[in-house]
Amino acid sequence: MEALQEDFVMSKHPRIFLSPPHMSGREEEYIKEAFASNWVAPLGPNVTAFEKEVAAYAGVKGALAVSSGTAAIHLALRLLGVGQGDIVFCSSLTFIGSVNPVLYLGATPVFIDSEPNSWNMSPVALEKAFLWAEKAGKRPKAVIIVDLYGQSADFDSLLAICNCYGVPVVEDAAEAMGSTYKGKACGTLGKFGIYSFNGNKIITTSGGGMLLSDDTEALEKALFWATQARDRAPWYQHSEMGYNYRMSNIVAAIGRGQLTVLDERVKARREVFKRYKEALGDIPGVGFMPEASYGQANRWLTVMTLESNQTSITPMQIIEALEAENIEARPVWKPMHLQPLFAECMYFTHEDNVSISDRLFSSGVCLPSGSSLSVDDQQRVIDCVKKCLTSR
Repeated sequence: MEALQEDFVMSKHPRIFLSPPHMSGREEEYIKEAFASNWVAPLGPNVTAFEKEVAAYAGVKGALAVSSGTAAIHLALRLLGVGQGDIVFCSSLTFIGSVNPVLYLGATPVFIDSEPNSWNMSPVALEKAFLWAEKAGKRPKAVIIVDLYGQSADFDSLLAICNCYGVPVVEDAAEAMGSTYKGKACGTLGKFGIYSFNGNKIITTSGGGMLLSDDTEALEKALFWATQARDRAPWYQHSEMGYNYRMSNIVAAIGRGQLTVLDERVKARREVFKRYKEALGDIPGVGFMPEASYGQANRWLTVMTLESNQTSITPMQIIEALEAENIEARPVWKPMHLQPLFAECMYFTHEDNVSISDRLFSSGVCLPSGSSLSVDDQQRVIDCVKKCLTSR
């Protein structure tokens, strides 16, 4: 009976989701065209057009539409020759989809801490990792740099280090489409870049991803692998291992409609962040993810932090209080070096004996940040957070 009563209380208000899809209405036009022309397949005019439109938006020579951002990272690493026994340096504070492709190829990740100004990969920790690798004779085959929660990493500093050692960069911009670094689009700053179009991203195709590069010859090879590596022959012949990674024409149709409103979605999410900061930023112990001076973040998710020396309220108490009001929130990503799967992997910190990633994980809360979030619904979130923070 108590459970039924609790469900009833929660149902009085509609669910506020963390980052729901936000359709423009234009997606249906492209989908109707696909159905009318019978292009219901993992190729077609929408796929080709979506690739060209994303490449043009980002300012790169080419793009390859695939089934997920993780698939795009997998292809990028294979293009860079990552294989059995190799090591790959990776941002630790990220979603596991950034790292799993390293395992797919039989390589080992080495994790790099964040720095406090952007929460992204620390150049200090990266230099430490390279010095260790040189002494151990284990130079990495690649470095995966994540643009966390829609904010670019400090690429001038990071690329200078990677270039010094001759190691290529894969930019994981899964969360950062529409963000910039010194005027350049995120996703274009490494040898390869990737976007994700998962259902919770700033624009979505329901599921999907994109591999970007100025190396169009490499993208052609990735396309070959992404379509089961079928040789040129009158029968199905295969000389290399491939994957079923191609984006469908229907999914690409959704993406084309979404891309037309990307700039509007960025503007809306930045407004959501601004309202949170104005409403909650003066409460003792409350902080927000900073915006680095070198770029503009899309504010995919607004992340609030709680300083334990100024407030006794924990992130989980905020999350539970919001859930009681039928509002979705979640912790900051649990760093990869803390995951049981990677318990044996090396990890290099920004400061000696101090992990910035650990600190952010223990203090951060991701608040509802969708571009469709109404001012009234956001006020529900704000009121709940304020009540939780000031009632104890």
